[in-house]
Amino acid sequence: MPWYIKTEQFRAPDQDMGEHLAAHRCWVRQQQQQGRVMVSGYLVDGHGQPGGGGLLILEADNYGAALTFIQQDPMVLSGCVEWRLQGWIPVVGDLGLRPAQDLL
Repeated sequence: MPWYIKTEQFRAPDQDMGEHLAAHRCWVRQQQQQGRVMVSGYLVDGHGQPGGGGLLILEADNYGAALTFIQQDPMVLSGCVEWRLQGWIPVVGDLGLRPAQDLL
């Protein structure tokens, strides 16, 4: 199944994103529990600190299906991020993306 990547930049300061981030994490966990292969996390700066944005990688049948799905993401629905969705074709290696314990 094809891979898709959503990148996003916060439109508000990090400290104002708590409610939206919590809803997003809950949504991702629910999707994983339903069998969707996806992973989500923060983009970080050169010091390893969250840098005002995120990345979500998922499998979907096609771009249209990925777009429809991403438009249900609480971060997108809230309007608090600028985002972009792109297809991704891995050439070398295996991501092995499966739900794991949360780090944050």
